[in-house]
Amino acid sequence: MILSSPSPVWRALLAFCAGVATLPAFAPVSLYPFAVLGPALLFLLLRGLRPGAAFRAGWLYGVGLLGPGVFWMHISIDQFGNVGTPLAILITLAFIAAVALFYAVTGWLTIRLSGEGAPIGGGLLLFSLIWVLLEWLRGWFLTGFPWLSLGYSQIDSPLSGWAPLLGVFGVSLAVLLTAGCLLSLFLSPGRRERAFALLGLAFLWGGGSLLTAVDWTRPAGEALKVSIVQGNVPQHLKWKREQLIPTLALYSELTRQHWESDLIIWPETAVPAFRHQVEEAFLEPLNREALKHESDLLLGIADQSPKGGDYYNAMLSLGDRRETYQKRHLVPFGEFMPMKPLLEPLIDWLQIPMSDFSSGTQRRPLLTLAGYPAGISICYEDAFGEEVIQALPEAAFLVNASNDAWFGDSLALPQHLEMARMRSLETGRYLLRATNTGISAIIGVKGELQAVSPAFERHVLSGMVVPMKGMTPYARFGNWLLVGLCSLLLFSVLILSRRRR
Repeated sequence: MILSSPSPVWRALLAFCAGVATLPAFAPVSLYPFAVLGPALLFLLLRGLRPGAAFRAGWLYGVGLLGPGVFWMHISIDQFGNVGTPLAILITLAFIAAVALFYAVTGWLTIRLSGEGAPIGGGLLLFSLIWVLLEWLRGWFLTGFPWLSLGYSQIDSPLSGWAPLLGVFGVSLAVLLTAGCLLSLFLSPGRRERAFALLGLAFLWGGGSLLTAVDWTRPAGEALKVSIVQGNVPQHLKWKREQLIPTLALYSELTRQHWESDLIIWPETAVPAFRHQVEEAFLEPLNREALKHESDLLLGIADQSPKGGDYYNAMLSLGDRRETYQKRHLVPFGEFMPMKPLLEPLIDWLQIPMSDFSSGTQRRPLLTLAGYPAGISICYEDAFGEEVIQALPEAAFLVNASNDAWFGDSLALPQHLEMARMRSLETGRYLLRATNTGISAIIGVKGELQAVSPAFERHVLSGMVVPMKGMTPYARFGNWLLVGLCSLLLFSVLILSRRRR
């Protein structure tokens, strides 16, 4: 068999292919069993390797997954960073190579800690726990990049039932334990091990299926009518000075056709100007219209501090209450420059245009919309579950405003929508997703898509949402419940393995 071949070339190729084979589990393909296949193949390849070789195999797996999975990053760097296609591709590949190190460390630690002659069941459990803890670490280390965490691929599978309890990383653990149970079923020599594997599969998938029927939250009031305005303004035109008036006219006209809605939402930076520049001529008249029609309007706009200097990526509410949420979790290099004193000379030499937003200082991401507290996130803030749950238990629903036009017609759009769906499922709240070019959506409390706007079309998406109350276990405890459980199990496995040596 190829898997038993000592050839480093074959192992390297198969490790890379295992990563590629995991990608179809994610949107838009959404063949969730592939999330089990890829890690299972990687574990088989790790068996019998030395730690250094396991490190390389894990890294190649990560490159295989992330290479085609997030290669869309080069679009924004190239088209809107003005660095040229070759350098944009080089920067993207360097980023992919760096993030793939998390998978390299997974391979290295699995072999380093399991030791020679470890039973396959113990090795598989160790592999799963290390993977999940490093996936969680990747979600916050150096501001975090949680893209393509395994759990997101299961939003439409029975394993999604674990999300309200343990969050997306808990679903990742269920995926990896599924891979382990299947491998144990076929590779373990004893009946006892195979019986435990069958019980494990029944618990993971049967339990997950039963949990999908649990209603963790309940209605907090009557249904609201909402409208989400998708202006589809091309990114290369968005910030041109001559485009400001046509953009404001477009959003205003589409809004006036839906003043019967309780809440109307515009996407991130839908108003391509600073707030103070359009306050009197545009925002004040629009606010009066909203009050007249007894509707609330939430729009994206750049905000500046009263003293000047700091400016923010913000959402502004008009109507019954005028409030502002300023984005707190900024995108490195896109919205701020990390290690600015060190990297600024390089950025200047490459002539890379940089945004320099400041982080908002609000303790919690809450605004009052249509009479209810709402949890607000801007752009990829919705990729961080522990930040979204900071709005709970007060938030009756969630709002995410994004502008994925930065990434063109790429995998980024369905992947980002998939992550937003997970936030709804984790919290038991409706999520209203407003984007510039798509994919705008109304997402139900189980993460289901209730209504979706077509991508790259001008569209107003209208529908009903129900304010909710109550807390899922994940909303109460965040990721710490899972991290503590995995850490305890990892410590126990290591103690048992040492006693057997």
